Amino acid sequence: MTTVATGTGVGPLLRGWREQRKVSQLDLALRADSSARHISFIETGRSRPSEEMILRLAEHLDIPVRERNSLLLAAGYAPQYAQTALDDPSMAALREGIERLLTGYEPYPALVVDGTYTVVAANRGIAMLLDGVPEHLLAPPLNAMRLTLHPQGLAPKIRNLREWRGHLLHQMERQIALARSGPLRELYEEVAGYPVPDSGDPDDREDPHPYPYFALPLRIEHEGHVLSFISSISTFNTPMDVTVAELAIETFLPADPTTVKYLQSHAP
Repeated sequence: MTTVATGTGVGPLLRGWREQRKVSQLDLALRADSSARHISFIETGRSRPSEEMILRLAEHLDIPVRERNSLLLAAGYAPQYAQTALDDPSMAALREGIERLLTGYEPYPALVVDGTYTVVAANRGIAMLLDGVPEHLLAPPLNAMRLTLHPQGLAPKIRNLREWRGHLLHQMERQIALARSGPLRELYEEVAGYPVPDSGDPDDREDPHPYPYFALPLRIEHEGHVLSFISSISTFNTPMDVTVAELAIETFLPADPTTVKYLQSHAP
């Protein structure tokens, strides 16, 4: 995993992000309609960038919204992006839209998580998969990664656990490389250290399935039946709020007709 270089001003911070993205000063200058000389002066502190230049460079370096505020503060400017709590009245339309989306996806599972995988909303499809999970793992704040990989959580029910665990850890590694997040790194170290429970054949080789998969499935047991899902993650386009920028909607598409039939027969 990559760690971004830090410093006392905006220059070292921008240099750290540029190096992490593996972009040269010349390439960044061409993208941002500037010059390599100017980029060098900004990074060394010889030139103070304008707000517009900071935001332009941040856009071309794909810097997360939260960190763009940090860059502006380091340069002596006010943050440009608010961080509004989801229960704020101004977020009513967003909350209602998310609820409609999750309810409309039933009986298939869907949930919404924040930047550290804390579950902020989930539908009844998710609730069904959580049958039998100990109460201490369901106590708020519910964390999707902890719940999935904990040896007392969903892990013993996942038939292809080693594959799915590898997928989730790799996903977290990519996020840590994209955004500096101490809490996310701590969560990664916690869940990566969980023992992998012995739930039969770890690679699912002795449980052949009749349907070809077009992506890595989550194969999970529920009341003696093996259900298969393909996961899809969506985020909001061009977010103007830190909270919204860090939300992710994950939907689980049934990967075979058997799973579709089972879920429809168990729909409330």
